[in-house]
Formats: sequence, structure tokens, C-alpha cells
Amino acid sequence: MSNFCREVITLQLGHYSNFVGTHWWNLQDASLSYDPEEPPSEIQSDVVFREGETLGGQVTHTPRLIAMDLKGSLRTLRQEGSLYDAGKDISAATWEGSLMMHKESPAEKNLFLEDLDKLDKGEILAESDFYPNSQPQRSAGAVSVNTVNSQLAQVQKRYRLEGSVKVWSDFLRIHLHPRTISVIHQYNHDGETSRLEAFGQGETLLQGSVLEQLEDKLHFFVEECDYLQGFQVLCDLADGFAGLGSKVTEMLQDSYGGRGILTWGLAPVSHPNSTPMKDLYHMLNCALGTVHMASHSSFFCPLTLRGGLGRRPSAPTEFPLLNYDPSLWYHSSSVLALALDALTLPYRLKNNSVPMWQVADALAVSGRKVVAAYGAIPFPMMHGSSLPDALTACTDVLPWKPLSSCPEPGDGRCYSQYVTLKGFEGQRLISSLAPGTQPPTPLHSLHSGEDVLASYIGSFYPTAPLALQLVSTPSKLTAPFPQIFSQSLGAQGFLQSQPPPPGSPAPVVSSAPVMTSLQCGPAVGSWLSELHRGARTLDIRRVAPSFLSQGPEMAEYEEALEELRLLARCYRDDSGTHSSSEEDDD
Repeated sequence: MSNFCREVITLQLGHYSNFVGTHWWNLQDASLSYDPEEPPSEIQSDVVFREGETLGGQVTHTPRLIAMDLKGSLRTLRQEGSLYDAGKDISAATWEGSLMMHKESPAEKNLFLEDLDKLDKGEILAESDFYPNSQPQRSAGAVSVNTVNSQLAQVQKRYRLEGSVKVWSDFLRIHLHPRTISVIHQYNHDGETSRLEAFGQGETLLQGSVLEQLEDKLHFFVEECDYLQGFQVLCDLADGFAGLGSKVTEMLQDSYGGRGILTWGLAPVSHPNSTPMKDLYHMLNCALGTVHMASHSSFFCPLTLRGGLGRRPSAPTEFPLLNYDPSLWYHSSSVLALALDALTLPYRLKNNSVPMWQVADALAVSGRKVVAAYGAIPFPMMHGSSLPDALTACTDVLPWKPLSSCPEPGDGRCYSQYVTLKGFEGQRLISSLAPGTQPPTPLHSLHSGEDVLASYIGSFYPTAPLALQLVSTPSKLTAPFPQIFSQSLGAQGFLQSQPPPPGSPAPVVSSAPVMTSLQCGPAVGSWLSELHRGARTLDIRRVAPSFLSQGPEMAEYEEALEELRLLARCYRDDSGTHSSSEEDDD
């Protein structure tokens, strides 16, 4: 790996953020390889992974991660993990009186976790466990990470976890460092009592033992970094974690000024056991969380497949080549994680890496620190075709869909944009026309993939500054990533010229090309204005007085709404034109 590595520390705050983060870390783990005969990866894994050593001398790679969640959210996962077990000696107890032991039955592990335990112990799965035409790779002694990855890839078709995933640890495939997990015991993950539902509850959490634990974990990870470039924060936006995230990003800004703080606000399509009052709380948390986290971050980007963050959202985002269940957190979080794998690429590369602060500076200009994300998941590219061919098929409309409840305006107005295309390995970036052949389109006459993509994006946004990143390495979709892909896709995620024969099983999609876009434009202002109007039109003291019972004070609440209104005005078109809905907010 490169001698010069700009490290990143990740914070995951909240249950849905940990769902998305678990899929994201599984994707990173699947891409790790220690085989010197394999071609070097374009991605520098040491940016987000740290190297350690077990008590037995085995080298480990664990995420440079702090994950916070509520009591009851771990199920089968031990808070301190099992990677560095020292073998506790219970015989050292000195109490000689009578003892009464109450033993709680442990939660049952699903089939994936059972197989993962076998591989961790160096056991080899039975050959009958593998999908036809694949052979288990046997090795003497302990099983290496590479062997675990390859075996999981071969058994992927077996796992159907949709009915067994209750929490994010039910599909976690990696070991975590003992300093990674923080459990907030003041609030419960399940049940109707002691719930972290309101912004003010989260704000007041960051004190006492919670603050001490976070500072201790941060210091541990920061002190072992040589060139810390910053923090990526995944934070639940619709519950009380929005308040906690606001205080955490404020602390990061105060303590590590000059480092990048890229904050992603996560919201699921739906919440279990939701009620009209809970939906109201969700909207208010989103409004306050957005304005506060944007203020303390280098940029803030909401990530959700909801049709909107108000109380009456439109239909969830649909993708032509995905068959996912929006109501399943296991599914929706996998889609966002696949997008996040591409969105975070610029500052995780070995060569031509773009530091966090530079990515933020390219997007968050003139106080516009909220950006919107879009994604083509997967990018529709025919197997064996070229990038000009794929883009020509999308000449009428861009291939990506909203990932931030923020539809594109469609009028070409955009202040800045960062586009990433990932996973075109084996495909051609330029046309391979014979000499003297007339190019069918202007895209087919260009001589680099960057020129092809820049020309295509420029046809929709002719005046917007554009940054591009092309990376051939695909996201490896090994178990337990859900198989939510269209049957028209082949194993590498490219469109097939012919569908599979009737009755034949669809191929397991083991990788996928993805195109994403981060945008700063007037559409974000419309989204912020809508969020502001939803909160402003409520008489919160009459409709939801309990929301303010633990803070913020009414004056602070009104001040935050005013900041949200002013933030939305920053996104007015430079010509001074704006929509009638934005005028209503003046």
C-alpha cells in the first residue's frame, strides 16, 4: 500500500446509520486482498482501516470506526468484540457466599452468522453448502481473510436474510475493534418506553459518561493517525440522534478545526409502528438536524430513498434495474451503501486522491453547505459495449435517481457538481470504431473516458463547474449483500443482450457499476424551503409541546428555523429568480 495515507475516522450515530454503515464496511472488507499476484487495487484501504495484531500475533484489519446505538440494538454482537479476547479467568473470584445465577438465553444466530463463526474458527464449510459449479478452497491452519471472502462469495446464493435481519449486527461480516461500539443505556432500541425520539433528547446526551466515552475513543483513533484528513459522519436524521449528531459535529469542528467533516444524514423510507405524532417528530428532527449539522460540517448531504422528508412523502425512489423492498431496512440500506461506496471514493484512492476538504470546497461554496446526491444503481451498461454507447442510450434523461429526496430541476441550473463512475472493469471507455468510420454521435469521437463523461454531463449542465472521478474497480457484492437485482443483469452487473432462458436461475450479481453525482444547486434550496415551511406552519407549543420538553428552548427553536430559511435563500439562482414557494418564505 502507499506510504502516504490520509486517514479517515468514521462515526455512525443511530440504528439506520449502522445499517447503512454495516453494508458499507462489508463492501470495503470484500475488496480487501492480500494476494501479491493480484493486480493492485485503485483504492487505498488503509484510509478507513487500521492494522492491528491479536494476542496470538495474527495481523488484523479493523475499521477506524466509532458506532453509537441504543440499549438492545446489538443482539448476538458483543460490545467489546471477540477479536482480542484474552480468555477471562472466572476462577479468580474471591466471593465465598452463596451465588444465584440468572442466565438469559442468547439470541439465535441466522445461517449467515453461523457460517461466519465456522470460518472464523478455521472450519471448512461442507461442499454441499456451496452453490453448484463452485468448489470450496481448503487450506491448512487458520483461514485467512482472503479465503473467508472467497468462500462467502461462493455460497452467496444460499442466504436469504430478509426474514431474519432484526438489527444491523445480524449481517455484519467483519470484526470490530473493542473501542468501536458505544451503547447508550439511557434509551431503549425496542419498546414504547425510554425512546430517543426528539432532537433535544439527543442534544443533552453528549455530556457525562457518553461524552467521556466518545472523547476516549476519538483520542485513541486520532493519535494513531499520521495524516488525518478528517471524519465521515453517518447520522440518523429522523430521531433523537439528529440532536446528538449536531453536538458531535460541533465538537469535531471545535476540537479538530481544519479537518474535513463530511456528514451524511440518513433516513429510512419508513419506521416501524409509526404514528402521526411520530411522523411529526421525524419532520422536526430532520429540519433541526439539517440546519445544525450543516453549520458544523464541511458539507451536509441527506441520504434517503423516501420521496420527501415531510409528513406526506411521495413514493420511494425506484431504480429500473433493482427489485428492492423499500420498507425493509436491510434492502434500502444496501442501496444507499452501494451509492456511498462511490460517493466517498475521491478521498479513498491511492493515486489522484482528492482530500476531503477539497471535495467540500468544490461543492459547498458561498455558504451552500447542503448538497444533494443522485445515483444510477447500477449504471445501465451493456456487457461488451462502450461508455459512449451506454451514455447515448440515456440522451433524453440522466440515468441517475434522487438519493436525497431532492429531484433535479431539469433546467440545467447547478452551481457545482461532483460525478463518480465506478466499476467499468473490462468495458471500453471510448468507442472502437474502425479508421475512417463516421462516429454515430459526438461522444464516439472523443479520446478519453473523462472527455466522454464530461461532454455528456455538460449537455445537461452547460455552465456548471464539474469534477469527475473514474475508477474501474467495481464494488464486490459478496455475502450477505441482498440479491435485489434485475434478472437482465449478468454476474458483473452489466446488462445482457439476451435474458436467461425461462426457468433457469438468475445469475448471482457479484459486482455492479455505479454512477453517482453530488450537486449544489437551486433544487437544494427548494428542498430546504419545503422543510422550513413544514416546520414553520406548526404551532409546536400546541401540537407537540413534549418535543421541546428536553430542549431546545422555544427561542432556540425559532432561531434554528430562521437559520434554515436563510440557508434556503443561499440557493437562489444568481440571476435573482426564484420560485413562488421560496417567495412565501421571505
